[in-house]
Amino acid sequence: MIHDEIETFVAALPRNAAVAGLDLGERTIGVAVSDRRRSVASPLETIRRKKFTADAERLVQILSAREIAGVILGLPRNMDGSEGPRCQSTRAFARNFSRLWTGPIGFWDERLSTVAAERALLEADTSRARRAQVIDHVAAAVILQGALDRLIHLDGIDPEAT
Repeated sequence: MIHDEIETFVAALPRNAAVAGLDLGERTIGVAVSDRRRSVASPLETIRRKKFTADAERLVQILSAREIAGVILGLPRNMDGSEGPRCQSTRAFARNFSRLWTGPIGFWDERLSTVAAERALLEADTSRARRAQVIDHVAAAVILQGALDRLIHLDGIDPEAT
């Protein structure tokens, strides 16, 4: 099921289950995953896009193998907050993907996520070639971490609890 509001997304998640974050681009899909307590987002991989069916099959493999309960898609709003063609494309991807995967799908405003990822990689003194390889899944981790920070307050999970 697709959730426009983060509150309904978190309500649809089982407790102690990991979440994935996706940064959808025209040529790639950055993938990041959380831990089961949903406190830390980790970059995982970048999928080179081919066709929707192949892309979706790879995503389902990742989600199943890692026992992912929900997916957060970065929603590429314009700087003024409006939704343009890229948002429409992301929403279409969510609709199509929801036919193949039964977990909840939510959206998170991804404005400036790639800028934040690039900055973090530069601060880590990552080479230009390596940045090009990892930027998409690092951006997915930035998107996912933003959503996780909000989820912690909504679902009552104490990230410090053991």
